[in-house]
Amino acid sequence: MEPESITNTALVNFYPVTTEIFFGLLALFLLFVFSSLISGAEVSFLSLSPSERSMVNSSKKKSHQLIRNLLAAPDKLLTTFFIVNTFSWVTIIILATYIFSSLVVFSNLTVANLIIQILIISGFILLFVEILPRMAANNMRVKMATFMARPVYFLSILFYPLSYFLVHVTSNHRNTSQGSNLSIDEISQALELTTSEENMEDNGILEGIVKFGSTNVYQIMTPRIDVVAINIETPAEKIIEIINHSGYSRIPVYAETFDKVEGILYIKDLLPFINNIESLEWQSLLRQPYYIPENKKIDDLLKEFQKNKVHMAIVVDEYGGTSGIVTLEDILEEIVGDISDEFDDDEDAFFTKINEFTYIFDGKTQLNDFYRVCNLDDHLFDEIKGEADSLAGLLLEIKSNFPKLNEKISFENIDFFIEALDKRRIKKIKVVFNNV
Repeated sequence: MEPESITNTALVNFYPVTTEIFFGLLALFLLFVFSSLISGAEVSFLSLSPSERSMVNSSKKKSHQLIRNLLAAPDKLLTTFFIVNTFSWVTIIILATYIFSSLVVFSNLTVANLIIQILIISGFILLFVEILPRMAANNMRVKMATFMARPVYFLSILFYPLSYFLVHVTSNHRNTSQGSNLSIDEISQALELTTSEENMEDNGILEGIVKFGSTNVYQIMTPRIDVVAINIETPAEKIIEIINHSGYSRIPVYAETFDKVEGILYIKDLLPFINNIESLEWQSLLRQPYYIPENKKIDDLLKEFQKNKVHMAIVVDEYGGTSGIVTLEDILEEIVGDISDEFDDDEDAFFTKINEFTYIFDGKTQLNDFYRVCNLDDHLFDEIKGEADSLAGLLLEIKSNFPKLNEKISFENIDFFIEALDKRRIKKIKVVFNNV
């Protein structure tokens, strides 16, 4: 039997609250509270700061252990929130529509009735389920996450089959979708398009990060001819002179030739014996050298440096000979640029900028550094550089024989002038860009 209308002739008809409607309103209120807590929990879990996560990770509270377990699978956690929120919103909309239709009816205005229902229900959901709970939870993330840890953990178990299915379906779609992965060249081009004088330094760091995984050790190492090393037969007093002159904190030690590296001398290991250095058998202080191949990627080497707690590696070629050395500083400079300390003089810099179009480089300058300083495309010389990794090596590939002093070597719009050389090496090169 239809409930009796209070106003039968009015445009808007209101009906009394029955027992059924009362329990419906109570259920709707509880759903609003539940959905609000879930929305707040989503914000609190997914926006914990590093310091807050560190605090949670070090805590032994049961709720914090549950938070750690949930955050260990972020895709599953996010999918659980999505499922619960979706079910809650659908239930709220259905229940609210039923209650609203049972209490208020617009005579002969079916469309207006529907629109008003949508506006009122949507407004309540946005305000009391989305906006206010998320704002409140963002101000007390740890407390909210701790309070909701057990309910969220229970829900993650309850909806595990559905969340597992959704996570794996979306994961497989990401892995198989075409055109979703950008190449390093495309990312580099995007960075070049956004480069300006204000963000030049930041873009340089970003480009270093982008290219980090594709750079190998041979491209950044110090070649053997430039390595400061000590013969194992060197007397202790002579070592002090070498240390003072070089300023290095770690120096390779070899026997007979540099192809036979016996170990690495850490200067700090000499400090306890500085007062009786003449009688010291310093060879006993050598540390085991760390060997790596030339083609090792520097991102892998950085992980090995961190794991093994070493700062220097000996680079060997395919025949077992020593090609050079690479240090932790060399790797970091590929991201942040050149790092100078108190022992580095300005005259030791590998380049000098004369003006906007003219530079003077050391011949041993790595091509990676040359590209970065002059803002050139990394693949500009790919067709002619052969196996060269230094600027001097590039000129030898272009020239095909050893150049003369002051000789000019041109490639596209770049002129290279030999500023200094000896019998075996190109030492200084002037680079002029003909952009005018």
